[in-house]
Amino acid sequence: MASIKPSIRHLNTCLRCVRRSANGNAALNGTSVRLLSSSAAPREEAQVQVQTQPNPMDKWPPLDPALVDNKRDERRLIRKEGIQPIGSRRRRAALRTSPQVPFEQLPYQCFQEARKFLLEDRQEKIKQIETQRLRLNNLLAQDPAVSGGTEAKEARIRSMRNYLNELVIWADINDPLVKKKFEDGEGDMNKPVYRYLADQKWRKYKRLILEQRIYQFNIVPDILPALDPVADVDLAFGRRKVAPGDFVDSLVSESMPRLKVQTFDQGEKLVTVVVVDADVPIPEKNGFTYRCHFIASNIPISPTQTSIPLNQLDQTRKVFQKKAADKNIALPWLPPWANKGAPYHRLAVFVMEQSEAKALDVSAIGKTKRDGFVLRSFMDKLKLTPIGITLFRTKWDENMAGVMQRAGLGDQVTVEFKRKRVEPLPYKRRTERMR
Repeated sequence: MASIKPSIRHLNTCLRCVRRSANGNAALNGTSVRLLSSSAAPREEAQVQVQTQPNPMDKWPPLDPALVDNKRDERRLIRKEGIQPIGSRRRRAALRTSPQVPFEQLPYQCFQEARKFLLEDRQEKIKQIETQRLRLNNLLAQDPAVSGGTEAKEARIRSMRNYLNELVIWADINDPLVKKKFEDGEGDMNKPVYRYLADQKWRKYKRLILEQRIYQFNIVPDILPALDPVADVDLAFGRRKVAPGDFVDSLVSESMPRLKVQTFDQGEKLVTVVVVDADVPIPEKNGFTYRCHFIASNIPISPTQTSIPLNQLDQTRKVFQKKAADKNIALPWLPPWANKGAPYHRLAVFVMEQSEAKALDVSAIGKTKRDGFVLRSFMDKLKLTPIGITLFRTKWDENMAGVMQRAGLGDQVTVEFKRKRVEPLPYKRRTERMR
């Protein structure tokens, strides 16, 4: 027993030292300390549980957008990094299996010889460009009387400038590096060659689908007698992109959309955006009329300035301009709505260029009536030219009643359209009895 007592006394001394140091640290950290316990504190257990739940995204290896070559890695890249793959899948697969050699230094004799030939052709085009610019400058300095009058001189200047732009495009159209940058989405839209390539790509696929939808849903001639789109217009509600003619839920279309207008001509333009419903029923006349849902004017766009967030137009204008009275929105957004039992409504979004880039009086446009709106008269009055269009459809759904209540259309919620039964002709009645 004598040998045991000193060890117990020493243990008590050590425990007192541990308690003092632990209590001091706890007072500083604001935490409690438990001594000689075989179970973890509740707070420690919670921390351990949080740390044992790894993010499923972290187990994926880093992906290169220029080298992913299968659908699974493409989906992971979009979900994890929010980046779209670069170029085609076939090109990415070729780059993944080939050595990392710069594109212009590929060790293929045929490729290098072709580049030499293209370089010689480019030098010839550059000489033609210099000659054409000299001729154009001489014509600008020439007296209109010598050129056959002012109109003849302006026509010649216009023709020479068009030919000069074609030469600039032809000088770089066959360059492999130009095509590579365009396919990778790195092309500068301020350069004519990239605008030309983007225009050709749009006309080969997206414009064909747009024209099909325009005539399939009778936008022409119901709203306009003719239409020739020259700008690419994309419509999106939040993160949802809407293809031409798609149905959009009423809860989604209650908020203002975002437009992306890609033009292929040089310079800045002022445009007006108009949204028209072409299927407003009139029970008294057993027909339909139009309704205007939105008008905004004096919106600047260019080949590099393509985004038009309709809900931020007036906000950005107040930030960058001193006059707060100047605004873009003439008629605020009216959520698309349809009565129960009525057929679907076609809503067309028109982007129209303003004549000579002159600003319009937004306050005067704001006096336009929504019901019975005729786009043809509106265009003739303000001298507008349609350059782009997209459309979507809406119909009665489970959220339409709430949208109409919030828009102040509570009296229209209970209106329901039913098909009128057509009585058969007398000779058809006899036929039905005989059956």
